Amino acid sequence: MSESAKPAANASDVTAPDVTVPGGNAIQARPILWLITLVAVGLSLFQLYSAGIQPLGLFYQRSIHLMLIMLLAFLIFPVFGPHRKRGALGWAIDCLFLAGTMLTGGYLVIYLDEIFRRAGFWSQTDIVVGCIAVITVLEASRRAVGLGMTIIGAVAILYAFAGPRGELPWLGQFLPGILEHRGYNIDRVVGQLYLGQEGIFGLPLGVAATYIFIFVLFGAFLEITGAGKFFIDLAYAATGRQRGGPAKAAVIASAGMGSISGSAIANVVTTGAFTIPLMKRLGYQPRQAGGIEAAASTGGQIMPPLMGAGAFLIAEYTGVSYLEVVKVSVLPAIMYFATVYLFVHIIALKQGMQGMARSELPQVREVMKEGWHFLLPLGVLVWLLVMHMSPMRVGFYAVMTMLAVAVLRYAVWFLFIAPRQGQTVTLASTAAVLWAGWKKLVQGLELGARNAVAVSMACAVAGIIVGIVGLTGLGLKFSAMMLAFSGGNIVLALILVLLASLVLGMGLPVTASYIVLIVLVGPALTAEFGIPLLIAHLVVFWYSQDSNVTPPIALAGFAGAAIAGSKPMETGFQAWKFAKGLYLIPLFMVFNPEIIVGGPWHLVAWNGVIAILALGAFAAALEGYLFTRMSWLPRLAIAGAIVAVFWPNFLVEAVGVAVMVLAIGANWLVSRREEALSSRSR
Repeated sequence: MSESAKPAANASDVTAPDVTVPGGNAIQARPILWLITLVAVGLSLFQLYSAGIQPLGLFYQRSIHLMLIMLLAFLIFPVFGPHRKRGALGWAIDCLFLAGTMLTGGYLVIYLDEIFRRAGFWSQTDIVVGCIAVITVLEASRRAVGLGMTIIGAVAILYAFAGPRGELPWLGQFLPGILEHRGYNIDRVVGQLYLGQEGIFGLPLGVAATYIFIFVLFGAFLEITGAGKFFIDLAYAATGRQRGGPAKAAVIASAGMGSISGSAIANVVTTGAFTIPLMKRLGYQPRQAGGIEAAASTGGQIMPPLMGAGAFLIAEYTGVSYLEVVKVSVLPAIMYFATVYLFVHIIALKQGMQGMARSELPQVREVMKEGWHFLLPLGVLVWLLVMHMSPMRVGFYAVMTMLAVAVLRYAVWFLFIAPRQGQTVTLASTAAVLWAGWKKLVQGLELGARNAVAVSMACAVAGIIVGIVGLTGLGLKFSAMMLAFSGGNIVLALILVLLASLVLGMGLPVTASYIVLIVLVGPALTAEFGIPLLIAHLVVFWYSQDSNVTPPIALAGFAGAAIAGSKPMETGFQAWKFAKGLYLIPLFMVFNPEIIVGGPWHLVAWNGVIAILALGAFAAALEGYLFTRMSWLPRLAIAGAIVAVFWPNFLVEAVGVAVMVLAIGANWLVSRREEALSSRSR
C-alpha cells in the first residue's frame, strides 16, 4: 500500500478532500455551516432509512425530502447571492422562506389523512399553504438552479391562469389560437400543484427523492474516498503511451466518472483539472483540449449505469425496468465514446503527436493495488441490478458496501500491514484514524445532500410544469403544433426537438429539460410519427444534453475553456464538433430501432457495425484526415454514404457501407504510397 493509500496516523494528517462543494463559496458564518452540515447529514440519513430500512408512503417520503432540500437551499444560497453577506434584510427574507419551508413540508405530513378525506374540496388553509409552497419552491429553485428555471415555472402558472374562467382572463387574449384554453382559478391550480400527485410531488420529484438521491449519495462517497483519482489513473495507465494519450485518458476517465458525477460540468472540472494541462503539453491546442474534455464529460451523462439520473426517469416514464434501460443504453454510449476517441486519435495522427513516457505514467498494477476496493461497490451494484432488485434498495446496499469496504481497508491496515512494516499502533494513532474516518463519513453524507439540492429543486419545478401541462392539455397542443411545423416529416420533427432542447437548455438543467421536453413532444413522437416509446425517450434525453456542447450556450465547453485558458466560444465549437455523435446516434436509433428494441441477432449486429463505421468515417471526413490527408472528393462521398447508412433500407445501407469502405481503403492506399515514397527519398 502506498503512502497515499494509508490511513492517516495522526489527526493533523487528516485534511478535507479535494472535492467541489455546491454553494461552498458562499460567505457563511460558522454556526450556519454547522447547521448546513446538520441538515445535510439528517437528510442523507433519512434517505438511507427510507431506502433500506423502512420505506415510506409517497407523500411522506417526497414532502420530507423536499422540505429538507429546501432548507439546505435557503441556508447554502443567501438571497442576495453567494458573495454578499446576508445582513439584517437578507436574514429577514431567508427566515421567512425557512419558515415557509417548514410550514409547507410539515403541513402535509401532519394533516395528510385529512387532506385526502376532503380531496377536491380544499379548505382555505389548504390553498394558503399551497400558495406558500409554490412560491417557496420557485425561490429555492432560483437560488439552487438558476433564474431560468424559476421563470419557466412562473410562466407555466400564468398560462394556467390565462383564459375566460381563469384568474387572469385578460392574459388569454394574447395567446395564439392553438394555445387557448378555458383558464383555471387559484384553487384548481394550487390543488393540482401542491395537493395532488401530478404537480410538485409528482413523478420527477418522486424519482429524485428515491432513486436519484441514493445514487448521488453513493457517488459522493466514491468521490470523497478518492475513486475519481483511481479512475483517472487507471485511464492514464491504459492509454497514456498511445498517440494523444492524455486526450484518450480523458475520454475513458469521463466514461468512468459518469458512474460517479451527475453533472457534465462537474465532470469537466474533476477530470479536466488533470487531463487538459497534459493535453496542452502534448500538443493539443487549448481550445481542442477544452473541447475534448467537454465532449467526453457530456458522454458521462449518457453512460450507464446512472446516465446522470436519466435512466431512473426513463424507466419510470416508460414502465420499462431500470435494468432494461441500462442494457439498451450500453451500445449507443459505446458508439458515442468511440466517436470521440477516434476524433482524438485522428488529431494526434494529423499533428504528429506521440504518447507520454512510461516514467510519467502510473502502472496498472500499482493503481489496482491501491484502488481495487473501489470496484467492489460497483460490482455489488451491477450484480444486484441483474438480480432485479429495486434500484433504491440497490443504491442503499451499494452505499453500505462502500462503507464496509472502507472499514475493512482500515482494519486490514492496522491488523496486518502496519505491524509488518514495523509501525507501532498506539491508542493515540487509533483514535486519530477513527476520528479521520468519522470526518470522512460526515463529509460524504453532507456532500451527497449538497449535490442533490440542484437536481431535486429542478425536479420540483419540473413537476410544476408537468402539472400545468396536464391541467391545460398543453402537451397535445404542442404535439399538434409540432406536426404542423414538420409537415409530417420525421427528420424535421427531430430537428425541432433538437432546437427546442437547445433553447430549454439555456435555462434548465439537463434533467429538467428532458422532463419538460418529453411531456411536450413525447406524444407526437410516439403517436404521430410511430417512434417506439423507449426510443422516443432516449432520443429526447440525448438531445437534452446538447446545451452542454452547443454554442452559444455550451456550458461544459465553457467550463473546459476556463481550465484550458482558451476562448469560451471557440472551445464550445470544438466541443460541438467532437460531440457529433450526440446528434447522429439518436437519428440512427429512430431509423434502425433494432439496436434498441431488439430483433434478429444478425440484424442487430449489422446495424451496430455500420453505425460505428459511419460515425468513424464521419469523424475522418469532418477532420479531413485518417491514415493521411483526405481530399474533398472522398469527404463528400462519405457524407452522402452516411445519409445512405441511416436510411432504413438494406440495399441503400449496403451501398453506403461500400462507398465508405472504398473511401477509407483508398485513403489507406494513399498513405502507404506516401510512406513508400518517403522511405525511398531517404
